[in-house]
Amino acid sequence: MAAEQQHAVKFPQEVLDEYAALGIDLPALFSAGALGERMEIRILEASADRVVATMPVKGNTQPYGLLHGGASAVLAETLGSVGAMLHGGSKKIAVGVDLNCTHHRGARDGIVTGTATPVHRGRSTATYEIVITDDQDRRVCTARLTCLLRETES
Repeated sequence: MAAEQQHAVKFPQEVLDEYAALGIDLPALFSAGALGERMEIRILEASADRVVATMPVKGNTQPYGLLHGGASAVLAETLGSVGAMLHGGSKKIAVGVDLNCTHHRGARDGIVTGTATPVHRGRSTATYEIVITDDQDRRVCTARLTCLLRETES
């Protein structure tokens, strides 16, 4: 699945060029991380302006059979962090410092889709709003993530 996910992500060409100039094949390197892979998060589109991913409800539920709030939080933090990383560029790393999630409705099956868009993109912080919807495009969760942008140690 990781290889399938890597090839499915759509990056802006200028981002690919920036990383390629450093000798980094961003699509080959990129993933949702070990936790994201375990939760079957599939990133479809990634830019500093918009990050979109899907996640199955099955396998990510709490004892009552509903999508676990923590699973929504993982999806939200993944998407917001990816957006912040792409905003910061290759010379910065994004570190989450604040995550807030409001759960609006439960989901018992199907796929949820998360879409992260920037609220603030500065030199040292980036904040993203992440909206998670169900298969019927109903809002399941609204989250906000703020990341600190730190210089890389190179």
